[in-house]
Amino acid sequence: MKRVLSLLLLLILGVAIGGGAGYGAVLLFAKPGGGERKAAAPPAAEPPRSFVSSAKILAPLVFPDGRLAGYVNFDVSLEVAGDKAETVTSKLPLMLHAINMRTWRTPLATGPDGLLANIGGFRDVVRAASTEAFGAGTVKRIAITRAEPA
Repeated sequence: MKRVLSLLLLLILGVAIGGGAGYGAVLLFAKPGGGERKAAAPPAAEPPRSFVSSAKILAPLVFPDGRLAGYVNFDVSLEVAGDKAETVTSKLPLMLHAINMRTWRTPLATGPDGLLANIGGFRDVVRAASTEAFGAGTVKRIAITRAEPA
């Protein structure tokens, strides 16, 4: 009789432990919402982009101490949303003005003689000037397509 009771007790404990483990696994790995697969929302389509090119930009190459090393000609293209290209084109003179107001006080001269342009520094100048002229987020990317000493 003792042996039957111990086997019965073992059977009940086994079922309880196994059922608890199964229930815990379901809670741990089941997805919220009853296990139904919900369709993923389609990604939002980005508007087409276009590039707006600036006229040739003449910038002074200034040393960190403020001395003038020379001048450099830059060509810049701005990546903007397709519907903003016309607005950006019409406001390019404002951006060029903002670039002129920044370049004389930004050290862009590198190299021993100062005749190499700091392209990263110029990109930072163009980014700040484009934000001032067109507003934040209008220009997505800046491409400096040419830089040569003047």
